[in-house]
Amino acid sequence: MERDEEETGSEWAELTRECLINILSRLTTEDQWRGTMLVCKSWFSAFKEPSLHSVFNLDPYFDSPPELPRWWSLEFENKIDSMLRSVVQWSHVFLTEIRIRHCSDRSLALVAERCPNLEVLSIRSCPRVTDDSISRIALRCPKLRELDISYCYDITHESLALIGRNCPNLKVLKRNLMNWLDPSQHLGIVPNDYLNECPQDGDAEAAAIANSMPHLEWLEIRFSKLSAKGLNSICQGCPNLEFLDLSGCANLTSRDIANATSSLANLKDIKKPNFYIPRSVFHTERYGHWRLYDERFQTDVFRI
Repeated sequence: MERDEEETGSEWAELTRECLINILSRLTTEDQWRGTMLVCKSWFSAFKEPSLHSVFNLDPYFDSPPELPRWWSLEFENKIDSMLRSVVQWSHVFLTEIRIRHCSDRSLALVAERCPNLEVLSIRSCPRVTDDSISRIALRCPKLRELDISYCYDITHESLALIGRNCPNLKVLKRNLMNWLDPSQHLGIVPNDYLNECPQDGDAEAAAIANSMPHLEWLEIRFSKLSAKGLNSICQGCPNLEFLDLSGCANLTSRDIANATSSLANLKDIKKPNFYIPRSVFHTERYGHWRLYDERFQTDVFRI
């Protein structure tokens, strides 16, 4: 039995590099990382083939289970950083798409340095990604066409402006915030101090988008704190918008949205801030008279 296993292992090890690369290219990212590199030296060598790492997508891993508190720990962040740095080192200039979460400036600085052909960068829920690394991405990854920086609270409007000015191909921007209207879904998972850092400068971010991203076609700004002025500037500066997600944008009325978006000839789908907020979330002394607040939203699903 042991001899048979040794012979089988030897047969796998003796596969040509081309065959190994072909096999590995058919596996999911999770399967590649969880076993193939540990089979033997020849498999590990093939695993580092640059063409296998043009796309690094961990979103399926994060989407399948409910969000876990450990994902927000430094230990977990270090593991994600280590994986991303390895992929960048192996891929050379082949890496064009990154979809991960919980990385930091440490790994993104290397992405900026080594990945001039990057077209898609999705880095949701990264508390230690800041303007420092995003500004480097803006200056060194001019082919960027899709950017998702949702739930990254240390990225400011200054980075958005840099991205817009230096990445003329940008068509998709996702800059969603966590549900600050009802943060109960995040309690016990996301650190409380991070929940309290929700960006307040919605209009500043809107101005950066409007003034530097004229070719945007898809924009998500869920739970942004922008006002009617900010939305107007976006609709004027981004005339090619086809999809606009304003879910949870509590400072906008139905009239604000209708007036601002009337100029968007290509708009196909819009998500409006039509939601239900339980009484426990707000108190009248914080937001004033409930009747006036209800009238501002002008929605028949807003109930007390």
